[in-house]
Amino acid sequence: MKPLENCSILIVDDTRVNLEILVEILGDHYEVAVATEGRSALRMLETYVFDLILLDVMMPEIDGFEVMRQIKANPKTASISVIFITALSEIDHKTRAFNLGAVDYIVKPFNMDEVLSRVKTHLSLRLAQMALENQNAKLERKVRERTEEINLIQQATMMSFATLAEYRDNETGAHIRRIKEYSKTIARALQRHPKYRDYITETYIDLLGDSSPLHDIGKVGIPDAILLKNGKLTEAEYAIMKNHTTYGKAAIESVENDLIQLPFLNMAKEIAQSHHEKFDGTGYPQGLSGEKIPISARIVAVADVFDGLSSRRVYKPPFPLNETVGIIIEGKGTHFDPDVVDAFLACIEEIRQVGIAQADSDEERDALNMSLF
Repeated sequence: MKPLENCSILIVDDTRVNLEILVEILGDHYEVAVATEGRSALRMLETYVFDLILLDVMMPEIDGFEVMRQIKANPKTASISVIFITALSEIDHKTRAFNLGAVDYIVKPFNMDEVLSRVKTHLSLRLAQMALENQNAKLERKVRERTEEINLIQQATMMSFATLAEYRDNETGAHIRRIKEYSKTIARALQRHPKYRDYITETYIDLLGDSSPLHDIGKVGIPDAILLKNGKLTEAEYAIMKNHTTYGKAAIESVENDLIQLPFLNMAKEIAQSHHEKFDGTGYPQGLSGEKIPISARIVAVADVFDGLSSRRVYKPPFPLNETVGIIIEGKGTHFDPDVVDAFLACIEEIRQVGIAQADSDEERDALNMSLF
């Protein structure tokens, strides 16, 4: 906090004698500037910063009340403390002054001790207020920095867990990064739909990005003989593979039980469990249909299938973009939520660019570069 003697005061009065008296009283204690009328005072306030203003009421052209109104209307000057100085002592003038935001009201003729005391009091309050504001700003900055740090740790931890699951499945870390970006891109497009405008907020989209990489975390519970099998799964093996959805939900629930329930973990849980549900109710593990399937899982379902089709797998090459998109369109209303498919189609060029930028091979990049028509 700066010392009182470094404080600056602007004195505004159209009477030279009054200015001389106030400068004599205050000049030895503070930095003092003067203005002889309202307009020049307002111009000075555009250029210089003052800690306190002593403002006369009765002045030509614009009076002190109008100057005060403009000071408080300007964000650059609104916080400056203002003391009215005037020969008017009527209660209505004082009331008007305080209603406009004045901190004090000194009646002429001046008493030196009174002026010094009141100015010192209000400058001290002003400095204390500024110190508190600075401290609050520092605390807010530290909270933001700490929050960002926690978010980064959270994201790094979740991405690490998700990557471990993907590596067991012969997939790459790029897969989960693509799923994250595809899901967020589709959600932003879906945000424009009147049904979801109020629900899919920027906070929701960020949570979706943090949660979606954990969609297949339950695969860590699937035996290698099934998870890594090159050929087609038998009916019994497929039944075991489908358990990765419930394993994923259980794994995330165990984290919640040991730690704390966080919004992104709750969303991750519903995605892990429900991203293989189908809009017509023929999916798994619960056979949910329509809007009974969480919207987060409906979004990730489209993102996951798009990535699976447009990427190389041990049993297939990447499909050309037009075939991949055609399959998703064909599944509209059966496999996929029609609204989500429409959102996907609305942002297909953004989706394509994400895929190209994060492709695992030139083959996959070439497939995405093919014509959509």
